[in-house]
Amino acid sequence: MTDSTVSTAMLQGFEPLSSLSAARLKEFAGLCYLEHVSKGLDPFRVKSAADQLAFLATGELELALAGGGSETVAAGTPEARAALVRPQAIASAKALTDVELIRIDRDLLDIMMTWDQLAAFDATRTGRFKTLPSSDAEPLPSNWNVMSGVFSVTNLKTGAFANLPSAHIGELLNRFTRIEVKPGQVVIKEGDEGDYYYVIESGRAQVSRLVGGVTVTLADLKAGDAFGEEALVSEAKRNATVTMKHNGVLLRLAKQDFIALLKEPLLNRLSAAQARDKVAAGAQWLDVRYPSEYQYDRLPGAINVPLAEVRNAFSVLDKSREYVVYCQSGRRSSAAAFLLAHRGFKVFCLEGGLWTARQGGG
Repeated sequence: MTDSTVSTAMLQGFEPLSSLSAARLKEFAGLCYLEHVSKGLDPFRVKSAADQLAFLATGELELALAGGGSETVAAGTPEARAALVRPQAIASAKALTDVELIRIDRDLLDIMMTWDQLAAFDATRTGRFKTLPSSDAEPLPSNWNVMSGVFSVTNLKTGAFANLPSAHIGELLNRFTRIEVKPGQVVIKEGDEGDYYYVIESGRAQVSRLVGGVTVTLADLKAGDAFGEEALVSEAKRNATVTMKHNGVLLRLAKQDFIALLKEPLLNRLSAAQARDKVAAGAQWLDVRYPSEYQYDRLPGAINVPLAEVRNAFSVLDKSREYVVYCQSGRRSSAAAFLLAHRGFKVFCLEGGLWTARQGGG
């Protein structure tokens, strides 16, 4: 058996993949693979179909069904347009000729279809993705599935919206506003009240902060990156300024919509007792206070990543491990937990922080 890449033309021949846009298919193709199986071999003997869907791209395959009987499927026929899934489980298979199978992650496809169908339904509603253009702007696309970055396939599976309840998807898409921005435009300013959450659809931005009267650049943001959430989660003032570096388009979500549709679904809160049980089972305490606070007053075994450094720790922390985040009151830890959950980490927030935990709460 040998593997190779999958083209969008191949995917267009199968259902329900043909309903996706060309841009989405191109992205999706990079997450599939084409498997070559020689005549006489069973393509499911080594690589089970349990977590994958397989589509027959070329050749002829005989399927032996668990309940008895068999079925022959030939590439290019109506029967082969759907995945090789049958009401009765497939006990084994045999390649009657050399065949090619396209393998697709089952869960990933289901996520894509969920977003696609909800977005298509939501497109019939008025006000969806309202665009606020500049006077000389070209018309902007309003179809989510041709956008890069935030609605990328990988982001929907492991990133910003991976844990979003399906019931919130359509409403979220409806409440986003798309705004055009220009180089040098200040989107949020340090010290201001938090009012919106932003995602960059296109363009680049710079994050800066005043330190001792000097402007210090903290980060560069690109398409797909989000900003503005810390002030909304922690109910504090903006702690940095974000300035556009290039022309671009932002998706903007009002504070009340952010809290209802994104913040709460992504914050898994634990009582003190639940948090201790979680850590006893292998989770890691994560203290997001200043080092001076952590040094003299920390939970046993905790590691310290101050809230301001959480973004820099994304590449260091272990995504396969669970984290229980805490601070003094729960305010900073809520912001940190949201940032980590936003990036696909398995994270929980100690409800009420150390104040509550040490008063016997939970």
